[in-house]
Amino acid sequence: MNVSELKGKVPNELLESVFERGIKSLTPPQELAVEAGLLRGKSLVISSPTASGKTFIAEMAIISSVLGRRKKAIYVAPMRALVSEKYEEFKQAYPYLKIAMSIGDLDSLDPWLSKYDLVLASTEKFDSLIRHGVDWLDSVGCIVFDEVHMIGESGRGPTLEILITKLKRICKETQFLALSATIGNADDLAKWLGASLVESEWRPIKLEKGIFLEGKVHYLDHEEEMAGKSKIPEIRIVEDVLSKNKQIIIFYSTKRNAEAGAEKMQKVVKGCLKEKETEKLSALSKKVASALSKPTSQCEKLARCVESGVAFHHSGLVNDQRHEIEDAFRGNLIKVICSTTTLGLGVNMPAHTVLVRDTSRYGDMGPERISSNEVAQLFGRAGRPKYDTEGRALLIARARSEIVDLYNKYIDAELEPIDSSLGMLPVLRTHMLAFIATEFLRSEESITNFFAKTFYGFQYGNVREMRSNIGKVLAELAGWGFIEKKGSIYNATRLGARISELYIDPLSAKKMVNMLAKERDEMANLFMICNTIEMRPHVKVTEEAEEKFVYYNSLLASNIDGDEIEDFYFHPEKPFTTALMISDWMEEKGEPELVKKYGTTPGALFTKITNADWLLYAATEIAKIMRISPVDLIEARVRIRYGIRKELLDLVSLEQVGRVRARIMFANGIKRVADLRNPGMDRTLERLFGPEIAKKIMVQVKFG
Repeated sequence: MNVSELKGKVPNELLESVFERGIKSLTPPQELAVEAGLLRGKSLVISSPTASGKTFIAEMAIISSVLGRRKKAIYVAPMRALVSEKYEEFKQAYPYLKIAMSIGDLDSLDPWLSKYDLVLASTEKFDSLIRHGVDWLDSVGCIVFDEVHMIGESGRGPTLEILITKLKRICKETQFLALSATIGNADDLAKWLGASLVESEWRPIKLEKGIFLEGKVHYLDHEEEMAGKSKIPEIRIVEDVLSKNKQIIIFYSTKRNAEAGAEKMQKVVKGCLKEKETEKLSALSKKVASALSKPTSQCEKLARCVESGVAFHHSGLVNDQRHEIEDAFRGNLIKVICSTTTLGLGVNMPAHTVLVRDTSRYGDMGPERISSNEVAQLFGRAGRPKYDTEGRALLIARARSEIVDLYNKYIDAELEPIDSSLGMLPVLRTHMLAFIATEFLRSEESITNFFAKTFYGFQYGNVREMRSNIGKVLAELAGWGFIEKKGSIYNATRLGARISELYIDPLSAKKMVNMLAKERDEMANLFMICNTIEMRPHVKVTEEAEEKFVYYNSLLASNIDGDEIEDFYFHPEKPFTTALMISDWMEEKGEPELVKKYGTTPGALFTKITNADWLLYAATEIAKIMRISPVDLIEARVRIRYGIRKELLDLVSLEQVGRVRARIMFANGIKRVADLRNPGMDRTLERLFGPEIAKKIMVQVKFG
């Protein structure tokens, strides 16, 4: 279908944006969506490969809602990076729309969102907005759920499933659009949503899928001899990709494997770089090395790889490093990325060739094969629109006998159905408290009926086991003092309502309540927040932690519940070690030292610090309701945020002053902000930080 045929069916502004971007015709999935009633407000499930045009299907629905029906639109995605990427795309394509992004503070109503035409939000943030009583849902005409196959993922899936079920109940006249590239049972999802299914296997770039063995790729109907000489499979594949002047993403099962893989590639990639590329990579290398105040060994390793045109990519990197690598890869500066499977989701990062090197990973029960759905998702990164006419997706066989097995499991296989993960008790208690706290559902019967309408209820029909679990969770929440029963109706206590707003697991909150009521020192406060669901997984136990734990054991033991002791997975020395790491950060230990001492990564370290800050805020709010002084918690929160000792608290109240500048000022006799009012301090600051920073600091002192 030619785009011009949409004239009169969509707002003119949409057509203008499309023509400016050079889009002349609809892709087959887009055409099928239009025929299925997309522009008439029909709810649809779109199941089609990566790069087949699903985002533009969402655009047509969103713009038709906002400009055609004068209704608000919401775009929900499971990952912050994906929300940010789509926000930038929509801002560029439709600069005249009021577009907002909401992915941050989970304890905020964000009332300013009511003024925007399009709101892009993460799953958890949008769920949090509903918990806080957002009052503009009746003005929403279209809600898009991207990466909807995540509903089957045990971590994020339950929240997404409950959110969709809530919105189906609240927004009865709203158009729902669910997008995914990998759904084995898309028809089930469509029936559950009350939507029409649009399914297509079309992709803009031809994708060849094959198995590499001994220098050749074995496809269904032919073989391909690979350029290069290396006997190491992944290096041989990289040699072939570079000979074609293309790029490759290699997926590994662990961070360590991804880093080792990148180091192995350095020599072969560096030899193919042009002089200008070498200069740019040298500058980029310095950037990624200086992402932290002092480079860690991982930063230095990454910098060496980047200088050679290679990078590793995983959650252990800090955000600035990830963004630099992604941009450099999109710009064809970095030729090879060795990544964990997380890069297969969300952000737009296509390559000519994708190699899934590891098809198994270690789970709770030992080695386990990754699903055909996950491999299909990773394969979807192969083939770059505008750059390639074909893409290549490869696996590695270790022996000839393995080729058929890999082919049947991952290439010729049907996509696996996604299943609900909603039956787990931890998931139920979090959302059931929210139901009662927001007065959305207040009786056992209404809660049971709600779960019968979830995807879980749709798939399994019989909710007898769910009913039993609901009863257990209600008794648990009541026993913890978070809800009260009057007749058949449940009400949230003041404490329970606040815990729901704080968006923390009720079990974590219960642990905080128990410990806040008892005698605590700084380490006990840190153990309290580290002994929560939100701080898992913990860092590995160190020898020092085991020794110190003996000293604190008597204090901590009185604050550990019987159900925790019975928990097979509970080892108090693990959260204690994590608490020691946070304590060391507050004692101004540097990132390199902490990363080495606790066997962690810069990215994981800062995730723990961010989580600790949030959990201390939650503990502070709970303490207020319990009428317990939160002063020590507030102080600890500031120290964690800046990574400082107590003596620097006053100095970091100044803008432009963080842990480094505050320590320099302290070492030069400036102990408190009041000291800056002494004669000659402006010259001292100029000497320490230069005239510009000195002026910004002194203005605050003068007018503060």
